[in-house]
This record gives sequence, C-alpha cells and structure tokens, in this order.
Amino acid sequence: MQNFLTWNYWFNLRPEALIPLAQHLLLTIIVILALATIVIAIVRNKTGIYHGFLNRLYTFSFINIALALLLFFANQEFVPFFSARFWLGAWALLMLVWLLLILRKLKDIPIQKKQLEQEKELKKYLP
Repeated sequence: MQNFLTWNYWFNLRPEALIPLAQHLLLTIIVILALATIVIAIVRNKTGIYHGFLNRLYTFSFINIALALLLFFANQEFVPFFSARFWLGAWALLMLVWLLLILRKLKDIPIQKKQLEQEKELKKYLP
C-alpha cells in the first residue's frame, strides 16, 4: 500500500500488471455496469417523465463499460501507455463527476412533474 501513494506508481508508463484484487474489482464494475445497462435498456423504452434521465444513465453505463473493457484489455496485454495507472484514476474521477451531473438532473424531475400537472389542469378547462 505504500507504493500506492508514490508518483512513480501513478505515472509509470510501463507499470506492472494489476494485482488480482484490482482485476476482480474492475471486472465486478464491468459486470455491474453491464447489468445496469440491460435493465435500463428495458425500462427506458417506456415514455414518461423519467425518459431523459434513463437515457442519460444508459449512455453513462454503456460508455463506461467500453472504457473499462479497454482499460482492462490494455492492462492484460501490457500496452505501455494505456496500461498506466493514471488512466484508471482519470476514468474513476470522470465517472464520478458524470454520475453526479446525471443525479443533479434527477433533482429537477419533481419540478417538471409539478409543471406537467399544472399544464394538465389548465388544459382541462381549455376547449
């Protein structure tokens, strides 16, 4: 663990292979994202107020599966530049920021729901 906090660990362009625990963690993330993508693909076809949110979540999980598989492949094949650890850190950080932006949009859904109900109430009285 002391190697984890060194400059050489994160920016070595020819790093050693990931330890088995890290490989299992990466594969677990890939499987979770794949399951989420399948479930969201089934649910997102229904129209409704959550349609845009589910589309964003589907795109998030699908693209992150592709990136995780690319990083896993680069690590397994010892591709010099793409197996560097900073790619894993950058991927995790960007994934977290992207997910937070998606969840921030979820906060706006009750407001949209209230506006939709008001419009529906108003249209009820219009010819």
